[in-house]
Amino acid sequence: MARVFISYKRDVTPDQDVANALYKALKVSHEVFIDTSMLVGEKWVERIDAEIRQADFFISLLSPFSVNSEMARTEIELAHQLQAQRGHPVLLPVRVAYHERLPPPLSGYLSPINWALWEGPEDTPRLLEQLAKAMSGGALPGSAPRAASPPRASAAPEPAAALLQPPLPSAPLELDETLEGAMDTQSSFYVVRDADAAVMRAVSQKQGSTVTIKGARQMGKSSLLMRGLAAALEAGKRVAYLSFQEFDTATLSNPELFFQRFCIALGDQLELENQVETYWQKPMGSSQRCGLYMSGHVLRGLNAPLVLGLDEVETLFEIPFGTDFFGMLRSWHNNRALPTTPVWKKLSIVLVTSTEPFLFIKNLMQSPFNVGQTVELGDFASEQVAELNQRHGSPLAPPQEQELFALLGGHPYLIRKALYLVASGSMRVADLFSQAAEDRGPFGDHLRHLLFRLGGQPQLKAGLREVLQRNACPDEGVFIRLRSAGLVRQEGSSVLPRCELYRRYFRERLSVG
Repeated sequence: MARVFISYKRDVTPDQDVANALYKALKVSHEVFIDTSMLVGEKWVERIDAEIRQADFFISLLSPFSVNSEMARTEIELAHQLQAQRGHPVLLPVRVAYHERLPPPLSGYLSPINWALWEGPEDTPRLLEQLAKAMSGGALPGSAPRAASPPRASAAPEPAAALLQPPLPSAPLELDETLEGAMDTQSSFYVVRDADAAVMRAVSQKQGSTVTIKGARQMGKSSLLMRGLAAALEAGKRVAYLSFQEFDTATLSNPELFFQRFCIALGDQLELENQVETYWQKPMGSSQRCGLYMSGHVLRGLNAPLVLGLDEVETLFEIPFGTDFFGMLRSWHNNRALPTTPVWKKLSIVLVTSTEPFLFIKNLMQSPFNVGQTVELGDFASEQVAELNQRHGSPLAPPQEQELFALLGGHPYLIRKALYLVASGSMRVADLFSQAAEDRGPFGDHLRHLLFRLGGQPQLKAGLREVLQRNACPDEGVFIRLRSAGLVRQEGSSVLPRCELYRRYFRERLSVG
């Protein structure tokens, strides 16, 4: 009898129906966990964490809803980490009528793994047979997803992308797809902030520059990067975009493989001949070969300046060779000043991070984050929330708009989600406010994800509890991590929860009196 964990997006169809069907069939022969089996009052964070850690098999139902669920992604990430560390649970991905390419970071976790496909109820018996075979030592069938979109790392953003249309009452279930990830560069819901002008100037200037876009999670950093790359295209430059969430575990564990694939991805995007094998014959280190590849092949092979956008760079902070990579970028920045290699003046670098680099890069001379320009994104001001409400068709009256700002502050992601829910007719305004801090409420998936993350980091959990009790966080490292996670903010000498919603939710869940 094996222990099986079923991960899925709750309260949507057909995800929950498929999960229930698998649970009923598999529990006859195995010990199966599904979240609906938890008792009322049970500490769900501890239970889910324990069940994933004890599981032999982890069945992940992948759909347009689950791949954009913060909680589902967190469960998959933990299962992936455990499998890499100790070989179990075995991940068994099941695509639920889903044929698109997986978004990062799921693509890095699951793309190398065979998967099963469920298109309708008639496929359930076949799916059960495939899972039984995989749990007996076989493999799921797998194949290339139909109509798969190209990898983000191999496609530059289109400067003339179609305008994102306002939300429609007939499409409330498309909410997660619309709100997750970087916004379309021409989105009518994008709110321009002071940071935009700084990034646009940097990527449009003639000589190369280095820019760091910094801010907490879900602040709009990737969206700003995409708009910067679009502006560079309009200025006649070439652009390349890499998200390090796209890199799989094997790549992030092997420096030789990492630097090679970094070069290959750049060449593919810029439609240059792959000469990685030739450059890797040279008797030097991987970062030196990569630098030579950039100057001797990439930059010399382009007839225009290049803007290189690197997203989710914090992915590399804690890997053994991360310092080597960032030291390489710092050398590229410094090389612009060398009269002997003017080709480096063609290169601009835009780095995006949600974590303070100085916590991980101790040698300042090896850091690309303390040179060039740093642009920090903050929350929306009340005037920007009012502007966004108008763009959604003013679903909130002025007093409700003020109440929303009092509840969420200027949290960009939560503000957009709240306005979309009301504008699309998915939720009444009164219910939005009355259910805001509930696990099954409008922000439940987001809040449960944050609480689950804290459950595995007792230091951060204790730090947030202290913030809630005393408006203070004496440990600077803990404060920086809480701020990077988007949980707290500093106001004068006080450290406060990021918004009133977080205060309400975490006071109850962390048992703060």
